[in-house]
Amino acid sequence: MRIAAMILGILGGIAGVLGGGFAVTVGGLGQAFGAEGAGTVTNLGFAAVPAAILGIIGGALALSKPKIAGILMIASAVLGVIFVSAAYAIAAILLVVGGILALVTRKEPKQVAA
Repeated sequence: MRIAAMILGILGGIAGVLGGGFAVTVGGLGQAFGAEGAGTVTNLGFAAVPAAILGIIGGALALSKPKIAGILMIASAVLGVIFVSAAYAIAAILLVVGGILALVTRKEPKQVAA
């Protein structure tokens, strides 16, 4: 389950970076056309990118430190949804599932060489 958590965390982080980039693009287009509140969307999109990177870091740690990795992935999902909502939906699903898998994984017993 650690490998699944790692894959989901990395894919969720990449999807989060794309979602944050989408929010930045939409906000930038809104600013170009003079839409009210478009600057806020742009800023929140920029804030979502470090949250997604946090998810990628969590995915990378899933094999060596699964509890910390699970916490990082779930925190990344929550922050991303707060920042850019729907643009982070796919990433949030992947990160939450990966985070839960990392948290519930059992420690493998150490094998003694015979």
